Amino acid sequence: MDDQEGLDKLFFELASESRLGILFELQTKDLKMQEVAQKLSLTHTEVFRQLQRLSEALLIEKKPEGTYAITQNGKLLLELSRSFEFVSRFRRSLLSRDLERIPYQFINRLGELSQAKLSMDTNEMINDAEQLIIGAEKYLWVIGQRPLSGLNQKADEVSQKGVQVKLLFDENSRKFYDSIPEKRNFEKRVVPTIPAIMLINEKLAGINILSTDKRGDSMVLYGSDPKLLRWADDLFLYFWEQGKRCFPV
Repeated sequence: MDDQEGLDKLFFELASESRLGILFELQTKDLKMQEVAQKLSLTHTEVFRQLQRLSEALLIEKKPEGTYAITQNGKLLLELSRSFEFVSRFRRSLLSRDLERIPYQFINRLGELSQAKLSMDTNEMINDAEQLIIGAEKYLWVIGQRPLSGLNQKADEVSQKGVQVKLLFDENSRKFYDSIPEKRNFEKRVVPTIPAIMLINEKLAGINILSTDKRGDSMVLYGSDPKLLRWADDLFLYFWEQGKRCFPV
C-alpha cells in the first residue's frame, strides 16, 4: 500500500458519522461494545462492524478486560480533524478571507477556533466589541485598522483602571493612531501589515480575519474557549514582538 492509498483509506475512515462518534466517545473513556451501542443508538451488529474497522485502522484497540480504548493515533487524528471541522463550519465565510496573511504555524492551528461563534451583523459586532473592552479586567490587546467610534475612549478608560492595554496597527492605519499618546498601562506598536482585526481580553476574543480586498468587515469569530483564546493570544504576541514603538506626532 503506497502513502497516497493509505491517506485515502484514513480519510475514508473519517467519512463515517458513526465511526467518528465512536472515536469521540472513546476519547472520554474506555467503553465496552454494548456501552458504545447505547451511547450512539446503534445496533450491536453495526457497532461490532465499526469497531472492527477502527481497530484495523489502528485508531482504537481492544483491552484484555473487553473494553475499547482510543489509541495515540486516534487521539492525534481527532485533534487534526478539528481544522477540517473549522473549515467545514465556516467554509462560505472563509472564501473571502485572505488566509495567506496568517503565518503558516497558525494556519496549522485553525482547529483551535472550531468552537467560535460567527457574527456577521455590524451592530452586533460593535456591541460585542464594546462588551469585550469594558469586560477586560487584566489585559486588553487590540489589533486595529480604522478606529471604531467610541471604542478607543473605552479602551483608555479601562487602562486607567489598571488594565494592561496593548494596541497594534499597520502602517496604512498609522494616521488614525499616531496622535494617541502612550501612558501608564497603555502601549502601542506598528507593524508593516496585520493579519486580522482583533480584540482580546483574558476571557473572550473577537477575530476578524481580513478579507481579500484587505479591509475588515462584519465577519467576526467570537469565543471564550481556552484553545481559541490561546490561538488569539499567540497570534497577537507573534506580531507584537515584531512591532516598533511609535510616538505622537
